[in-house]
Amino acid sequence: MKIAPIYDPTQRRPSPKPMQVDLRKAFIIGICCWVVALIVSIVIFSTAHSEMSRQSMFICSYGVLIGFALLVWEHFHRRDYRRLGAD
Repeated sequence: MKIAPIYDPTQRRPSPKPMQVDLRKAFIIGICCWVVALIVSIVIFSTAHSEMSRQSMFICSYGVLIGFALLVWEHFHRRDYRRLGAD
């Protein structure tokens, strides 16, 4: 490992450009995973009625809510992060 870039910044390689990504796909995939986990938790709760399955239902439902909140955030900030990826 070279230590020269620490002492002499002119020898440093240029930083890579940021990639342009579509956050909607990532958020939708995450929401789908949380929905599947929520359905499994509901089925387990309906058969077992345990405290752990009830807590997992709440955790999964909060995951779905956070995912939808991130979709709303992405909608309003889409122009900003796409502009950064286009430069």
